[in-house]
Amino acid sequence: MPSRRKVTQAMGLMSAAALLGGSKAALAASARDGWYMPDESEPHQRTWMAFAGGQDIWGEQLLPRVQRDLATIALTIARHEPVSMLVNQADLPLARQLMGATVELVVCPHDDLWMRDTGPVFVVNSKGGKAALDFNFNGWGEKQRFDADAKVAGFVTQRVGVPHLQTELTLEGGGIEVDGHGTAIITESCVLNANRNPGVSKSHCEQILKSLLGLEKIIWLPGIRGRDITDGHTDFYARFARPGVVIAGYDPDPASFDHAVTKRHLELLRAAQDAQGRKLSVVVLEAPSRVREAFESDTFAAGYVNFYVCNGAVIAPEFGDAKADAAARQALQKVFPGRKVVQINIDGIAAGGGGVHCTTQQEPRG
Repeated sequence: MPSRRKVTQAMGLMSAAALLGGSKAALAASARDGWYMPDESEPHQRTWMAFAGGQDIWGEQLLPRVQRDLATIALTIARHEPVSMLVNQADLPLARQLMGATVELVVCPHDDLWMRDTGPVFVVNSKGGKAALDFNFNGWGEKQRFDADAKVAGFVTQRVGVPHLQTELTLEGGGIEVDGHGTAIITESCVLNANRNPGVSKSHCEQILKSLLGLEKIIWLPGIRGRDITDGHTDFYARFARPGVVIAGYDPDPASFDHAVTKRHLELLRAAQDAQGRKLSVVVLEAPSRVREAFESDTFAAGYVNFYVCNGAVIAPEFGDAKADAAARQALQKVFPGRKVVQINIDGIAAGGGGVHCTTQQEPRG
């Protein structure tokens, strides 16, 4: 029963025309400098996160739990690599109380916590260079206020001190999954959605993404539109463990709206080949049959695929279903044999429709 975060509020609309422009320069820079997006399992410089948004988004009762969950994720990752957390000025005392000096707190105005979507997508090249792509965040198709979040990618890029690459495409990091060797998995329901990229054809989108991310092949999954705020991000459906090996989610409940689409995704992935012509090996993670009663709802994001790979570890959720939690942990340990699999309780964030991966954005080493 994996779902994604509930549509909360439509605010502050931005003209799509204002987001266009800059693709030619970005494409030229990518071709000239050989930029590509590395796989998440490659060594990180740090992890970027953002502290939770306000009560108007999360509600008075859920917000404190969400903030504690974010601290849990950050402190768990910080055992393996540095973590930098964007914090609104008003939330700085609470963030310090929850995370102390273990996590670097960086004051930056922002609307919500989903750094995977609002932050830059980092690319590197064979010369040791690093740059950051800004994919023009627009609140998942103008479903939530995003004036401050639209500036987060630029802020982080400037803070890191790397080139800032622009593109005409509007999408989010959660919609992109790469193996670092020329292959990507992307959901059509998000990237080819008129609420992000009106009038942009699949072929044109492929041309731009291949150049920006150093891709040779894109495996398109249908995803599902309108059931969650993201319109079906890739990182809740399929992830690369390494080139040629994909971890995919499956909802075995025929009554779930995700049953048919996850079944179709498995069919497509098992029939697909990567950029090197290898047939994909697909490892299936089934959704839990139950979650803890205190947080159970139709919008609860109960899926194991939204894990995060950091230096030496895999940070994954657990939902209180002992059998399913153990099966997911064992499967992840098998496909990531050199890393420690750490499962944590993130029920507050899952109740808002997100997961561990949604809250993070890796900065690779140059």
